[in-house]
Amino acid sequence: MKTALVTGGTTRLGAAIAARLRADGWRVLASSHRPDAGADFVADLAQPGAADALFAACGPLDALVNNAALFRGAPAALAAVNLDAPVRLMDLMAERGGAVVNILDTRILGAAPPDDAYARTKAALRDETLRAARASRPGFRVNAVAPGPVLAPVGAHERAGALLTARPTPEDVAAAVAFLLAAPSVTGCILPVDGGQHLLWRESRT
Repeated sequence: MKTALVTGGTTRLGAAIAARLRADGWRVLASSHRPDAGADFVADLAQPGAADALFAACGPLDALVNNAALFRGAPAALAAVNLDAPVRLMDLMAERGGAVVNILDTRILGAAPPDDAYARTKAALRDETLRAARASRPGFRVNAVAPGPVLAPVGAHERAGALLTARPTPEDVAAAVAFLLAAPSVTGCILPVDGGQHLLWRESRT
């Protein structure tokens, strides 16, 4: 049985991704920064060295889903959780081999993405995804999923915006992750799961 680590894998999108992978036959390890979340590992990825400690505690992995994220907070904390920790985990996976899927945000795919601390970290993770894919060797792949208006951050009341299809669900995002983990010839792909929203943004900004 193959083993996958899903960071932030006990709530929201992470829980949906973990459930889908378990249904597909994966042994799933979930991490959370909260000790009461029922995760396999408690890891505050905002802390120095947390990514290395988490990776070591997991043992051999076949896949990594970098899902944990902060939407608000100090820029340093956002960068640590949304960028530094995923990149470190991704680089550790590269040393062993396996598949990585990074969870981005469809807002960074538009022609003029928003300029806020959260979006900057996700845009940087997009660039790191492509860097790692270009440098990958046989047996190691890196892809990303960019969800759209699936679940708003807790406490936020944002309009979904215009869509070309039905509004995406957490299960749609989980299905995209499962596909990318199961497709051995796919690397360097950023797959939007956003009801076509990124196409409308590109059109309106050209």
